[in-house]
Amino acid sequence: MQALILAGGEGTRLRPLTSTVPKPVVPLVDRPFIGFMIDWLRAHGVDDVVMSCGFMAEGVRSVLGDGSALGVRLRYVEEPTPMGTGGALKFAEAMLDERFLMLNGDTLTDIDLSAQIARHAATGARATLSLYPVADPSRYGLVRLEADGRVKEFVEKPSADEIDTNTISAGHYVLERSVLELLEPGRRASIERDVFPRLVGHGLYGHVHEGYWLDIGTPATYLQGTFDILEGTVATSVRPGEDAVLIEADVSVADGAQIGPRVVLRAGVSVGEGSVLESCVVLPGARIGANCSLRECVVGPGATIGDRTSLEGHVIVGEGVCVGADNVLAHGARVFPGVVLGDGAIRF
Repeated sequence: MQALILAGGEGTRLRPLTSTVPKPVVPLVDRPFIGFMIDWLRAHGVDDVVMSCGFMAEGVRSVLGDGSALGVRLRYVEEPTPMGTGGALKFAEAMLDERFLMLNGDTLTDIDLSAQIARHAATGARATLSLYPVADPSRYGLVRLEADGRVKEFVEKPSADEIDTNTISAGHYVLERSVLELLEPGRRASIERDVFPRLVGHGLYGHVHEGYWLDIGTPATYLQGTFDILEGTVATSVRPGEDAVLIEADVSVADGAQIGPRVVLRAGVSVGEGSVLESCVVLPGARIGANCSLRECVVGPGATIGDRTSLEGHVIVGEGVCVGADNVLAHGARVFPGVVLGDGAIRF
């Protein structure tokens, strides 16, 4: 089975993590984020993956290579300009099989993709959408189905009196190649807005899933996805240690430091005496001083956090940042790569 992964976005909501690293290969727990998606796809019979890239495409290629380390054949198409989901699909046409999967490259999930593929084949559909129930569908577009699973209609950002279902599109589609006939070469288009509505009544089906699904697009959901992997809420190959803590090789933790629960310390990290780290991610080579407090934050590669500094509340410190002693960063503060904050410079 073949899959086309759309991974051309800039990941602006995750900056500064994505300021120096393309979103598909931003570290998540112990691997590039897209590695979790490829592992999941491979478990459902996918052995050929096409990555549709745009922003920092060479950075994706340099990390993932030809896919051999991930157990798949991996090829790339690079959009010259952002073309939307439909435009990206049409741009990849020459590489696509008669039947293939198309997926947004920013979700963490363990849903049963094989069941969706089987349903697609059984109904003779041209396109089958993965649908997922959410607690608050007003934030999304609803997908209404007929009793036999055919898509009846789409409702964008419904008002309270329009909500009669809680299923939304999860961003994974089984497509027949004939769908490409509805797109024009070189034209920006959205498959969700320009193609799927035209297929209503003409072979468009939905498949409602159970399981885990999360859009990893913000600091809050990035951390939530990390914790869910560590705690086994989503099925992955990660086997964390006690208290959902993952500590890689060459990590130095001084006496009196408290690590966990829900902490990732990547290779080469050092943590000073008396520091407390809970619900946070510290990326390779970062240095945490003595008597620091880190909660619900991400510290980028090679960053330095000075003694007695506090980070909490979805703070992200970018690659190579130097935060001096006695600083307080909170409330979603973001410090971009290369910034130097002196001792006691900020109490946010």
